Amino acid sequence: MKLDIDTFKEILDTLTRNKSRSLLTGFGVFWGLFMLLFMLGGGNGFKAMLMKNFEGFATNTTILVADRTTKPFKGFKDGRWWSLETGDVERLRLMVPELEVVSPSLSVWSSSAVREEYSYADAVVKGIDADYRKIEEPVMKYGRYLNEVDVKQERKVCVIGKRVYNELFPEGGDPCGKYIKAGAIYYQVIGVDFSASNISVNGNSQDAVLIPFPVAQKIYRRGNRVDLVAMVGKPGVKMSTLEDRIRAVIAEAHFFDPTDKPALFIIDTEQLFNMVDTLFTGVNLLIWLVGLGTILAGAIGVSNIMLVTVKERTVEIGIRRAIGATPRDILSQIMMESVALTSAAGVLGIMFTVGCLAVLEKAFPGTPFQIGFWAAVLALFLVALLGVVTGLAPASRAMAIKPVDAMLDE
Repeated sequence: MKLDIDTFKEILDTLTRNKSRSLLTGFGVFWGLFMLLFMLGGGNGFKAMLMKNFEGFATNTTILVADRTTKPFKGFKDGRWWSLETGDVERLRLMVPELEVVSPSLSVWSSSAVREEYSYADAVVKGIDADYRKIEEPVMKYGRYLNEVDVKQERKVCVIGKRVYNELFPEGGDPCGKYIKAGAIYYQVIGVDFSASNISVNGNSQDAVLIPFPVAQKIYRRGNRVDLVAMVGKPGVKMSTLEDRIRAVIAEAHFFDPTDKPALFIIDTEQLFNMVDTLFTGVNLLIWLVGLGTILAGAIGVSNIMLVTVKERTVEIGIRRAIGATPRDILSQIMMESVALTSAAGVLGIMFTVGCLAVLEKAFPGTPFQIGFWAAVLALFLVALLGVVTGLAPASRAMAIKPVDAMLDE
């Protein structure tokens, strides 16, 4: 039987005559596909919401923080405190050429930022250099970021975070050129950073008052000490492969055992991002397994009900065989009915899923909850394939019906 307009009308007529049964059969496939695609879209949205917390932060960053030694080394006892220094920055730049950025940082917490009658008590004054923007990418609302000239000339200028700006400039507008007081020093505002990353590297960017690193060193009398050193590898470099060399360089300069890992606390954000990717890969695999299981259960329901339908149509099929229909004709019709039913349920499932995910996108603006086009196509293809597979049993039974048996059944 060829798939022409007459065949299509015949299939549609059969499905219409068994309307209640077709609806019941298609609902299982519809629900299974909806569960699969809705969970996929929800997983995409949840991942996007999670990754927003890392927005603007370099994914191949490693952060060094000095800690107490736990092993004796070359006459030094364990339990010794030590500090990272500005000299370590130059050592790492020279001895680990795979590093693109090596940036020192120091912070003063809970500083009071004041402008006229306005104040913000939870500001964090951070001393950084110009390269720090490659670690936490700024989103400049007004003005510019700190540059190399600001650092070399030790200018008393600052870039303020979003919360600091909102508290000190409630009237809004461009604050560049105006002065604020952080601690005992006045700084001229040269920019406003509206980055919203929730990663806190020695202080959240929204609470920060960023000043040139050498200015912070002198004002807060830190000498050569730094709180931490942040590094970014060159493109294609895995920071985890450099950890032992970095530890050895720092250990040699500060006289502690290179195998004493607690002495130098290393935070590898690359591993953190890899863990998130691995987590969501596993979640997506689980979603596909659960969704396909639900669709398969619906497809089995299609097969069972099609078997019942074939039994009820024994006389009809027998008459068609008697007037010349071949087994292939019977097979084609039953298979096409199964495929048409599952495909129609699949299309409706996709449309309903897209609508539900659109509602979620309105509830969480800026979060992409929708499924990918090819994911929907693949799901629909699988549903149609299941329609073919589940139609085999009822089609085989229909082909086995003989005209004589159909007459006796009547």
